[in-house]
Amino acid sequence: MERSGFRTIYWLVVAVAVLLTAAIFGFFYAWVCSTMWGLGNADPRVAIAAMQAMNESVRNAVFFPAFFLTPVALALAALLSRRLGLHASSRFFFAAAMVYLFGGLLLTVTVNVPMNEDLAVVAVPQDVADAEQIWSNYSGKWQLWNAVRMTASGTALLLAFGGVRAAAASSIRRESHA
Repeated sequence: MERSGFRTIYWLVVAVAVLLTAAIFGFFYAWVCSTMWGLGNADPRVAIAAMQAMNESVRNAVFFPAFFLTPVALALAALLSRRLGLHASSRFFFAAAMVYLFGGLLLTVTVNVPMNEDLAVVAVPQDVADAEQIWSNYSGKWQLWNAVRMTASGTALLLAFGGVRAAAASSIRRESHA
């Protein structure tokens, strides 16, 4: 493939990687700063039922790319950066892929999803005190791990921006020497 065509594909992959990383960061961030606070202010019976419904609905084609393909896109950006000789950029993208893979995706699969599955089989109690006990046992731990996912995905986004910056700086240096 011609070098300029490869660079076009490279920048497209980089754009997709940054977009997916930003999307998943925004998803986890919204849970931190609005969704869980709103549910915490609701009747705990409503909070349980709403969380069950949201956890069921999140398994969809719109969520899939940001959640599952972010580390793939970041790793691909790292590989393409390396192929172009953009070693600093490659390191940033690789670090972003690893941070999100372990601190976002795998954490979700091993911690938050099992908690969600446990909550999914709970019958919402009629008694408010019983519901409050269920919600308080679930919500605090879930929010702690969500904050970790948010922090990891935000860190991955910053690292991805570092990759973009390093690639752009290298491109500018190469053009000025041409």
